[in-house]
Amino acid sequence: PTSGLDPNQIVEIREIIRQIGKEKTVVLSTHILSEAEATCDRILILHQGKIAADGTPSGLKDRSKSSRRIYVGLQNADVDSAATQLGQLSGIEAVIQKTQPDGTARFELTTNSSADLMGPLYQQIKATDWQLTEFYQENESLESIFRNLTQ
Repeated sequence: PTSGLDPNQIVEIREIIRQIGKEKTVVLSTHILSEAEATCDRILILHQGKIAADGTPSGLKDRSKSSRRIYVGLQNADVDSAATQLGQLSGIEAVIQKTQPDGTARFELTTNSSADLMGPLYQQIKATDWQLTEFYQENESLESIFRNLTQ
């Protein structure tokens, strides 16, 4: 419902939908999942006529938290050695090396563990002489959840 509107109008339309939703059920059918996330209290993902997922936007993301990517950027690190050490941490499924032109060793770590690995990873890096330049975690988006459920 907000396609083609300016940012102020988008906010107004979303607020109108939320207000109506307090008294009535509003059904919004869209493939624009960022719009659904910004507007809806509950999301249903349908696949071949059946409900593949049902929940709040945050609930759907929480259920898929076991599939995350952690990004680490390091300076002063031997790329192969760092990849091996980072990959040895319990819960890390895969390590993809992405060395940058400036010499920064960048790694994309994939985990299927529900455990928070940020602390143990930081402690492992802190125990070396590597300089940490990047360190963040990315949970699955609703788009990637949709793709995983409907492929």
